[in-house]
Amino acid sequence: MAKNNVTPTKVITGKDTRWSYANVWEPKSINGGAAKYSVSLIIPKSDTVTVNKIKAAIQAAYIEGESTLRGNSRAVPPLTSIKTPLRDGDLERSGDEAYKNSYFVNANSKIAPGIVDANKQDIIDRSEVYSGVYGRASINFFAFNSNGNKGIACGLNHLQKIRDGEPLGGRLSAADDFADIDDDDTDDFLN
Repeated sequence: MAKNNVTPTKVITGKDTRWSYANVWEPKSINGGAAKYSVSLIIPKSDTVTVNKIKAAIQAAYIEGESTLRGNSRAVPPLTSIKTPLRDGDLERSGDEAYKNSYFVNANSKIAPGIVDANKQDIIDRSEVYSGVYGRASINFFAFNSNGNKGIACGLNHLQKIRDGEPLGGRLSAADDFADIDDDDTDDFLN
């Protein structure tokens, strides 16, 4: 069994992380930018192990990226004054129940993430992965300095689906959509 090298900027989230805005099969362009694979990772505030790992990885990325963050300036801006990816769902998504009592991180990549199931078998059926699924994510943090914007970003490596969840976005399954239809109703429609 292979052990992961210890990389201070890499985090494997807990199994109760929920995936939202899961664009993991096809890259998508946002606001005309480069097309990327992406997912919003919703992490319960009660998962203090994952939250603390993310905070430590952000700090490590800040230290590793000091020259990037400095750019042409004399000093590195303090971590508290730059953009960081760990956000509070209660503050930034207050109207969205899925983000209640949670933090979230938006992760993306130009390269398609590997996606496996709880038994570490590749998931090929795209319908198995949707916004609302619970699972782990392998993510990495790095400093950026682009067009006057400085901060720490989150890269998406791989995903492991642990269990199904209620789909996010209000879309019903086909079975739920037709659950209240009685076969006698369809005969009236055809006559």
